[in-house]
Amino acid sequence: MTSYAWPNLAAMFYAQAGELGDRPFLWEKSGGAYWPLTWGETATRVSRLARGLQGLGVKPGDRVVLVSENRANWLIADVAIMTAGAITTPAYVTNTEADHLHILEDSDAVGVIVSTKRLADRLFPAAHRADSCKFVITMEPVTISQALSFDLHNWDDVLVNGRDGHDNLVETANRWSPDDTACIIYTSGTGGKPKGVMLSHKAILHNVEGATDALRELGLGAEVFLSFLPLSHSYEHTAGQFFPMSIGAEIYYAEGVEHLVTNMAEVRPTIMTAVPRLYESMRARIERGVETAGGTKAKLFRKALELGTKRYRAPASLSLFERIADAVLDRLVRSKVKARFGGRLKALVSGGAPLNPDVGIYFTALGLRILQGYGQTESAPVISVNRPRKVKMHTVGPPVKNTKVRIAGDGEILVQGDLVMQGYWRNEDATNDAIKGGWLHTGDVGHLDEDGCLVITDRKKDIIVNSGGDNIAPQRVEGVIILEPEFAQAMVHGDKRPHLVALVVPDLDWLKDWAADNGKAASLKELAGDADLHKALAAAIERINGRLNTIEKVRRFIVADEPFTVDNEQMTPTLKVRRHVIRRVYGERLERLYG
Repeated sequence: MTSYAWPNLAAMFYAQAGELGDRPFLWEKSGGAYWPLTWGETATRVSRLARGLQGLGVKPGDRVVLVSENRANWLIADVAIMTAGAITTPAYVTNTEADHLHILEDSDAVGVIVSTKRLADRLFPAAHRADSCKFVITMEPVTISQALSFDLHNWDDVLVNGRDGHDNLVETANRWSPDDTACIIYTSGTGGKPKGVMLSHKAILHNVEGATDALRELGLGAEVFLSFLPLSHSYEHTAGQFFPMSIGAEIYYAEGVEHLVTNMAEVRPTIMTAVPRLYESMRARIERGVETAGGTKAKLFRKALELGTKRYRAPASLSLFERIADAVLDRLVRSKVKARFGGRLKALVSGGAPLNPDVGIYFTALGLRILQGYGQTESAPVISVNRPRKVKMHTVGPPVKNTKVRIAGDGEILVQGDLVMQGYWRNEDATNDAIKGGWLHTGDVGHLDEDGCLVITDRKKDIIVNSGGDNIAPQRVEGVIILEPEFAQAMVHGDKRPHLVALVVPDLDWLKDWAADNGKAASLKELAGDADLHKALAAAIERINGRLNTIEKVRRFIVADEPFTVDNEQMTPTLKVRRHVIRRVYGERLERLYG
């Protein structure tokens, strides 16, 4: 077993807090400004909550569910649960009552920590029905008008109750083994009921060590992270919480995706983790701004993009004049793009879903370093990531430190190392399907290139096999579609059929302009069946088909009634398309396209 600097994640936190005491650590927005908690203040709250949980009867190995938006108390609760030797079981803030009930009953959680009344309203009925749930702690005051099956406690009261204690929680934290389960993260899933992924302390410590090794050449120092992806997802849990903690970085909590651009300008992060959907939407926003500006500004922008792309693809091919022009465009164009991201980003790390290489090259050409990585919840989650000095945008980089990757005979990517999950909670059959002979079977298809970088082709289960026996990667086709200004989202369909068809969601800004120009209603729902809109989008699809090979071409399409969102359950909380949900809604209409 690999030896880590700390025996577990709680011990890591206390070691860092002991060294960094008065330095700012966690920043939250209040009254229009960000305010910090120091490492020492955070440690005090963690210790008090850990004692408070012990006072409520929480024992080592117990599961405690955590339902909250990203905030300082999320981290405090997470580390306090682990300090008590218990197992954090995060839940998405988008969960329904049924989702909460599944997690509570499946995990046999003894209690829940929830942030707001809005979230508590969906949680309380589930907690009341779950036999094992003995208490709920609310971060913000919540009252109930009738007796429920659990005891209700206020966060501040629990901290007061945990103020006094003779046990040394630093010693308590150091007691737990790296092999102990740190958390059970329920996969949001693109299909089926969520399964609880058991991750040990050493699995996340392996990721932390791997990330430090991979990013060391950036010159890691006084780093600043902006946390906005859900902490209930393993990507942000590891890369946006425990990795920053391990290097003594500061963490700012974004107010939400809708405020992200403003928060980036305020916080000026040095490292950010994000999913491809963010880059796609920011690219669309930048492009709209350039089109609106027009004239000289647009010409300079296009030249910066052209030369930056050429520099990425073949640096030696730039002439002396082009190199001079490129340097001038750094000041005139790229500095302004960088300023939109805060002005001091060392790297944007992309994960959670495949990044279209064209999107990655787009931002690289504009002076922003994007490092695409790859992983899944079952690997805590990072398996590989591009290195800053050698970015190969069509790959997800080489495996992280102390990680073995091999390719099975059918192309499936197999992974071995401390990062591999302990298994699915109380699901031996699923565990045995996923882990065979110590190797995690990822369900993803790919190969290692000549530099040892991993190239992902697609998910095994998502591959479309048409009636001619051709294998088609749907995500590649969808990525090509949504690069066009007319489209925001797409899902292609065609398993066991002669050709591909698609469900498309127009870009809402493009749609608004098109509707105004054509004297039409502006809402997607009203326009979904409009013949003129279909004709305009058909022209775009024809343009796209020119860049696709014969089997990938989209022959027919329908327009969705509404965008794919988390709220309508057509996307996961990390913005992956939930194909089975979309097929349930639009399957008949898609099949009629073959009529």
